[in-house]
Amino acid sequence: MISVMPVLNDPMYDVNLLRTFLAVVDARHFTAGGAAIGLSQSTVSQHIRRLELICGRQLLARDTHAVTLTTDGAVMVGFARDIVGTSLQAVDYFSGAAPRGRVRFGVSDDLALTRLPVILRELIQANPLLSIELTVGLTSMLYQKLDSGRLDLVFAKRQPGDDRGRLVQRERLIWIAHSELELDAADSVPLVLYPTSSITSALAVDALNRAGRPWFVACSSETLSGVRAGVRAGLGVTAQSPLLLQISQGDLVQAPQSAGLPELGEVEFVVLGRSVKLQGAIAALAALVEERGPALWD
Repeated sequence: MISVMPVLNDPMYDVNLLRTFLAVVDARHFTAGGAAIGLSQSTVSQHIRRLELICGRQLLARDTHAVTLTTDGAVMVGFARDIVGTSLQAVDYFSGAAPRGRVRFGVSDDLALTRLPVILRELIQANPLLSIELTVGLTSMLYQKLDSGRLDLVFAKRQPGDDRGRLVQRERLIWIAHSELELDAADSVPLVLYPTSSITSALAVDALNRAGRPWFVACSSETLSGVRAGVRAGLGVTAQSPLLLQISQGDLVQAPQSAGLPELGEVEFVVLGRSVKLQGAIAALAALVEERGPALWD
C-alpha cells in the first residue's frame, strides 16, 4: 500500500527550506548538510519535514549511515536549484551587487578568432544578468563606432598616437606566408592587406618603404578571413599578429629570414571605453578582459 503524505493548503516553496534540502542532498547527511549552512541537525530535520508536508511527498530516504533521494526527491532537486538560483539573482539585481544590463562590445577580428569566446561564455555564466551585443571588425571601424556612441567597449589594437585605454598585451607583429611561398630578399614583396585604414597594413607598408624594398598589392580584402584566404592561396605575405598562426591549419608560417623582410615593430592591444572611468556592466567586462586577456597569447 502506497502512503500519501498530507499536503498543506496553498503550498509555497520557502527558499530557506529548499536551501536546507539542497545542503543535505549535497552532503548526503543531515548533520554535515546543516553545518555547511550554519544550522543544527534538529533545525535541518524540521526544515525537511516542513518541505515534505508542503509538497506531500517523501523526498529523502533516511537510514543510520546516509541520506538518499527518493524519485520525487530527485525531481525536487532540479526545481530547488532553479528556485534558489533565481532568488539569488533577484537579490543581486536589486542590491546592485551583480553587473547587469547590455554592453555593446567591439572586438577586432583577429581576437575574435582566438579563445576569447570561451572567456565571454564564462563571464555570462557567472553574470547571467549581463547581456553582450558583440561587434567584430577592423580596429579602425570599431574606434569609429566607439567615438560615435555606437559601442560601449572595445578590445583591439591601439591606434597610433592614441594613448587611451588600458593595456592588455604588447606584441611584435610578424610576416605570415604560406609554407610553400617562395620569396627571395631581392624580390618585390607581394602584399595581402586590407584596402582601408588598418594598423597592420600601415605598419607593413611603412616598414617596406623605410627599408627601400619594392612591394605591390597582390590581394586585398575588407575582412581577416579574406586576408587569410589570400595568404593560404599563396598570393603573398601579410603583416599580422602571431595569433593568426594559432588558428592556421599548419599551412601558414612566419616568413623565413631568407625573404629579407624588415622588422614590423610592436602593437598594443587595449580595452577601451568611451570615458576614462567605466561603471557597472561595462567596468565588469573591462576588468575581465584585463585579467583574462593576456592568456589569449599563451
